[in-house]
Amino acid sequence: MTSAPITRRHRPPVPVDLGLVLPPFVRGAGDPTSHRARDGWWFGWTTPAGTVTLHLRAEGSDVVASAWGDGGDWVLDRLPDLVGGRDDPEAFVPHHELVARGWPRMRGWRVPANGLVVQMLVCSVLEQRVTGREAFSSQRQLVRRYGSPAPGPGEELGLICPPTPAEWARIPSWAWLRAGVDSARSRVAVGVVRVAGRLDECADLPLEQAHARMRSLPGIGVWTAAEVAQRALGDADSPSFGDYHVAKDVTLALDGVVGDDARMAELLEPYAGQRYRAQRVITATAGHRPRRGPRRSLPTHLPTRF
Repeated sequence: MTSAPITRRHRPPVPVDLGLVLPPFVRGAGDPTSHRARDGWWFGWTTPAGTVTLHLRAEGSDVVASAWGDGGDWVLDRLPDLVGGRDDPEAFVPHHELVARGWPRMRGWRVPANGLVVQMLVCSVLEQRVTGREAFSSQRQLVRRYGSPAPGPGEELGLICPPTPAEWARIPSWAWLRAGVDSARSRVAVGVVRVAGRLDECADLPLEQAHARMRSLPGIGVWTAAEVAQRALGDADSPSFGDYHVAKDVTLALDGVVGDDARMAELLEPYAGQRYRAQRVITATAGHRPRRGPRRSLPTHLPTRF
């Protein structure tokens, strides 16, 4: 019998659009840690306090969250941050016509901060140097094999919570390889989970210190730290430098020609403090540049610097 959930209701200062805020937590089609249904968004997460099934839905201007499992209080205490409470979109000023045109459609988006630094880091490490499809496949295999069924209704939905840091550390080398994760990435992932306590403290550190702590680890560079900051820390100023596509998409949208990270940095400089927001508005408005040549399994990230 499913136990009763604990529930919190939060009214953000300005209404948020969960359909814009929550998709970054979904790691590809078939992600065993997430499920979207008519009644809202479902997640199976592993918090420092234990596993949790989290359900989020909008009721008017309110966000209503229900949680099952030992991690319930932990995640609900962070509900305001999870739906963008650390983010200040009022400071954002468009400096390009395309951004001014796209910004009104993105006003319900906030940069989330779920506080799960280690969980987000492991996912981002799996995405280093490979296509999104390959990374998501690896994540599915490892979570299904070494994770645990989500509490309460999460199990009925087929949700699986990721392994704990100790469980990630015990995965044998052959299992990483079987899931398509080379030894370079698995070493980085294991290095991450071995200092999980120190890394999860990043959720409560100033952003500059949090980035420095993450990047002090071997194998964690600007791209990987930004991917985490965009999900776990509510960082609106961490654009995706080093990504295979983003700089090309942003520069083409604003310049009319494909450029590199250095040019994207120049174009985003007027948005200092809000550069990731500008990136998201630009790519959401202009879309991706046309792909040429035979169709293949293209990356969603494929960082060139990780």
